[in-house]
Parts: sequence; C-alpha cells; structure tokens
Amino acid sequence: MKQHFGIFRPALAAIGLASLAACGGGDNGATAVAVPEETRLQDTRVFTPVAEATFAALGSSTVDTDRWTGVLGGAAYRVEVPKTGWNGKLVMWAHGYRGTGPNLTVDTPIMRRYLLDNGYAWAASSYSKNYYDVRVGVEDTNALALNFVQIAAAKGRTLATPSKIFITGISMGGHITAAAIEAEAQVNAINKVKYAGAVPMCGVLGDTELFNYFGGYQVVAQQLAGFPITSFPTTDFEALTPAIQSALWSTFPTQTNAQGDKLKNAVMNLSGGDRPFYKEGWANASNQGNIFASLGGDGTIRGILTQNVLDTTQLFYKVDATSTSNTALDTSFNASAFKIRPTADANRLRRDGLRWIPTSAGDISIPVVSIHTLGDLFVPFKMEQVYFDRTKAKGTDRFLVQRAIRDVGHCAFTAAEASTAFDDMVKWEAGGPKPAGDDVKTAATLASPTYGCTFTKNSPSAEDFTPPAVRAAFQANYPACPVN
Repeated sequence: MKQHFGIFRPALAAIGLASLAACGGGDNGATAVAVPEETRLQDTRVFTPVAEATFAALGSSTVDTDRWTGVLGGAAYRVEVPKTGWNGKLVMWAHGYRGTGPNLTVDTPIMRRYLLDNGYAWAASSYSKNYYDVRVGVEDTNALALNFVQIAAAKGRTLATPSKIFITGISMGGHITAAAIEAEAQVNAINKVKYAGAVPMCGVLGDTELFNYFGGYQVVAQQLAGFPITSFPTTDFEALTPAIQSALWSTFPTQTNAQGDKLKNAVMNLSGGDRPFYKEGWANASNQGNIFASLGGDGTIRGILTQNVLDTTQLFYKVDATSTSNTALDTSFNASAFKIRPTADANRLRRDGLRWIPTSAGDISIPVVSIHTLGDLFVPFKMEQVYFDRTKAKGTDRFLVQRAIRDVGHCAFTAAEASTAFDDMVKWEAGGPKPAGDDVKTAATLASPTYGCTFTKNSPSAEDFTPPAVRAAFQANYPACPVN
C-alpha cells in the first residue's frame, strides 16, 4: 500500500486507501467553528466531499446492516450499524493521508468484519480537508461521533446514545487517533469526545518527530552524495534527487554502494535501530519512493503551518556500520552535518482550537493498543519508541500496549492482526487484564531474528491492506518464526 505524505514537496501521487466516484448527495451538517487567529495556506484551499449514494455490504457477511452516507460539515461520511443485535458501542475509523487533491473520500475499517460480527456500529469521516491536516481529522471525526444519533434519526432509525465510543486508525489516522485521546484535545478541541479506548496502527505517534526523521534522512543523503545542505529551506532537492540516488545506490532502491551503506546504517538507527525486516524495508521501492517524495521543502508541512517546524539538532547520524559504538567517522560526520533549526512556536498552542499539528504527548488515561510493522520506513517503528518514552515520562505507560508486526510495508497489516489488537483492547477496557505486548526499546530484544513473531498473524483475508498473494511472496523471504 503506497501512500505519500508529500509534506515537504508535492507527492508523486495522491493515494488513499479507497478512491470513490461521486454518486449522489448527502445530508448537510454543521460543525462548530472558531474564528482563526491567523490564516495559513491550508485555510485558503477548497475541497469537495464525494457524497456517495451508498456503499457495498460486506461480502459473505451474515450480519444485516443499515449503511448510511452523507456530508457533515463539509466532510463525507459512512456509518454502518447492525440492524439487530447492536451492542450499543460505536467505533470511529480514522483513515490515512489522502494526498493534496480536491476530492474528499471515505473508506471502511480493516476490521469491519470483526466489528459487525461482534455487534459494533462504526463511522468514518473523509475529513473536510486533505493534506496532512490532523487538526481537521480530529475535529471532523469527533463531530461525526457526536452526530451519530441524529444521523440515524434522519435516516429513519432511533438509536440510543452509544454507551462507549472507541477510536482506531492508520498512518495519519493513527496520529488522529492518538491526538484525539490526549488531555490537550479534551481541553482544546472544538468538538470534544471522551473515548473509551484506542488502537492506533502504523501511526505517526511522534507527531512532528516524523518530519525531523525526514529532515535527517535528507541531511545525511545530501552530505554523503556530495551535495551537502548549506542553508534551509533548500530549493534544489527535487532536481538533485537523480544525482543523489546515483551517488548512493548501484541499483535504486535495492542495492546501495559503499557510500550508500552509510546512509542505510544511519537510517536504521534513525528509524528504530537494528531489527528484523529493516534491510527488506530499506530495499522496498514503496518505502523509498514515499520517503523521497516527502523531502525537500520548507518545513511548513505543505502549508499546514506558517513557519518551519523541522528540528534536526538532536539527531545523531550513525554512518559507520563497522562498529556499534560511535567512531571517529561518526563524530566527524556529525560535526559537519547541517543542522535544521525550527522557528520558535511554529506549532504552538492555539486559542481557536487544537494546535495546527496536534500532539501525541502521551497524556492519556484510557487503554491504548498500538501495532506497527517493523520494516516500515515511511512512518518508522521509531514512532513507537517516541510514544513509549513520552508515556513513560508522563507516568501513563500503564495505559499503553505496543506490538511489532513482521512486514516491510507501511500499514501492511492483516485484518487478523488489527482485529486481535482491537479485541484485546476492548476486553482490557471492560475490566480484563492488561494484554501482552512487545518491548519496543531494548536494543538486544529488537535485534533478535524472531522479534515480532508473537503478534504477527499471516492468515490472509480479503480485508487485508496487502493482497494475500503479495504478502505471501514477501513472507517467503523473511526470517522464519519458530514453530510452537
């Protein structure tokens, strides 16, 4: 599944999990809006919700459902509720990055079959803006949750207020999931929802730390290729890309040369350290294509901010692969590496709602089960480590369970992996024991060839984000897990 953030320069393609044709109208709704303090480029952009007439029933499902579509506050939505046996609980689904196009589309959760089989209702918003607009994603997802009963009534069905509301999502939607449950969102969001539990998947759990990672990748790549950054923002990265790739790869992206091996080692450490699937993820065309499409801009995240938020001053580049200790080569490289420095308060607290890029600071008080693929270099496993450190510092790590999944792709989960994480979360939230997870920090644990085996479930289904045949071909070349 290939997705471009396009956060520093325009993405090579705007790709979402579903691209749906417009086919009819929907309900009009309104979301509370505060007067903005200032105008950003993002505030001037115009988007059009794709209002569907309906969406398809889940094939071969034995659960008969009401399926509703419409438009609420400028965002398209889907809602699905079992016609009988609804358990009174609502699950909000937050989709990933949709690119920079004008059309707003909505899709269905990967664990849709699990949700329906277990009596849940679910709802998903397209959000009222594209680009990396997590603030709008939180507000529109929350607004849809708050309007669930009214939408049902307008469609001819009377429903009680949900007894519990959960949230889950992927990639940028994982950031939305994490941000929506933060204490900061409970105070500053315009639309406030108290969620009972959350499952962020392949999520940008380090919020702006992801952009620092991209910045670090660019700094190292340019310096090793002989085109060091001398000022920021750069103006020539796109033009330099072919020369950079030629200087560091003998065959892009599968085979680096000796100089490129230094970049490979640096990115291994920037993305989470030595672990299974890193080398497969490094050579993955989708990962490298997404990364290169996200480099070379001014740090405003394509107009989501008005000033540069990138900060590479705290990054250390371990370019020497001959030693696990820092060497003279590492010291020399870092001394000469360009430091990208952020503008103070580029992503400050606002008086008109959430920050422009909402935080995932770990200030949580509900059960969270997070899953992440090990070879994902677009939203790297490092995001899990950042989130763990933040919850540990806040004293909230007792609410967090994290799991490693053995795959190279961004969000390349099976429905079984996602459904198991969600099921374990809701049982925990209902009073059961805290579920098991993986240690995401100890270097020796991560470096084990069998790391990630516990929660990887390769049983394929039609709902998987990676087609079963594609994943089977990948898995055939991966280090095998022990047979229990």
